[in-house]
Amino acid sequence: MVLSSLVLFCATASVCQAQTHEVVCNAGSGNFEAEFHTGVKVQVGAARNGELATRACEAALSWNRQKLVIAAGATWIDVDALGVNLGVGVPVVTIQVKRSDAECCMSYQIYSLEKPPRLLRTIAGGYFSAADTDLDGRVEIWADDFASVEGFENLDMSQMDFPPTIVLRFATGQLLDVSSEFRSYFDEGIAKVRAALDSQELRDFKSSDGRLVPAASSSPEDLRHSEYLQGVKLKVLEIIWSYVYSGREQEAWHSLADMWPTADVDRIRGAILKARARGISAQVDGGSTGVPTGRQEHATIFDGIHTQIAGVPTGGPTGRLGRAAVSPINKPDLVLPEPIEVWLPPSMGASEQVVLDLLIDSAGKVRSAGPAENAKSVDTDLMHATAEWKFIPAFKDGRAVASRVRLPVTLKR
Repeated sequence: MVLSSLVLFCATASVCQAQTHEVVCNAGSGNFEAEFHTGVKVQVGAARNGELATRACEAALSWNRQKLVIAAGATWIDVDALGVNLGVGVPVVTIQVKRSDAECCMSYQIYSLEKPPRLLRTIAGGYFSAADTDLDGRVEIWADDFASVEGFENLDMSQMDFPPTIVLRFATGQLLDVSSEFRSYFDEGIAKVRAALDSQELRDFKSSDGRLVPAASSSPEDLRHSEYLQGVKLKVLEIIWSYVYSGREQEAWHSLADMWPTADVDRIRGAILKARARGISAQVDGGSTGVPTGRQEHATIFDGIHTQIAGVPTGGPTGRLGRAAVSPINKPDLVLPEPIEVWLPPSMGASEQVVLDLLIDSAGKVRSAGPAENAKSVDTDLMHATAEWKFIPAFKDGRAVASRVRLPVTLKR
């Protein structure tokens, strides 16, 4: 399999007023191009008006001198995964699109990479990321379900630490909600939010009316108190959402009774269920009743450490990536990953080089990262950045697989 060199840029954008993510193209800035071994080429970049680039993005698939524009005039376009096995029978590319600043969320378009490419599924209403979470060869789609909470209770969702999350997986052609299989993820979020609440905050909120709608005649002191209670309310909702989305409604309603103003419990419970019903869960074909039973048997993780990926040079100390000449050195039976999106933090000094060992799953996401053996210590911000890096995964016999690779990263002016 041969993949073309990649032109990489990154841009910071706030998704649905809540999360910050890196995207391939933002307002016409940034581009990406790669050709899959089937002969289908994926292209993302600035939309054009004649010969002139515009401040909008466009995505297209091309093959045999044919071209299919799959998104045009969009504010953001991102390539989440390329060549992966989502369980739909063919390798796919997944494209995220936010068509305008006015839209709260992104749509997730799944296209086959066979000729001619076909749109297999669109999921709307969130920010999406495919991942082989348990490294067992099965790829899930993790989504922040912003569509369900847009405008909910007039809360400032940019303050959320743990937005409602839904985990999806294809099985026998059906898109299933498998969130209940990942309760440890939700429990981690619940524990962090509970740790950020103290008993006095909960008493103050529980003594309120729950709605927290300030009167027109409210004094500045009353408004400040209302804002304080709004923050407590949002934390409580994050806990309740985590229980509901992970298939534990009984625990959710017990926690709601413990933490919510008693007179308002029935109203908010109905509002939570109604909001969830209008979100991503309304688009799935069914749900898994599975609960965590431990990981499936691990898939083989292929070792590419001794045939490292070519280094990724960058265009300046701000973290914006420049042109990356990527020429993977491949084993005869293994094609190593190639970058889709690798962004660096401003804290990295100019001309600094670090060498990282990465574990990249079969969806192209970094599962772990650290300095290579005998390498110097690595900037903490860089380690955090690797969590959002995206790659075309390694391929073994034409199939996406997990791999360990070594990546030199150099920041050049």
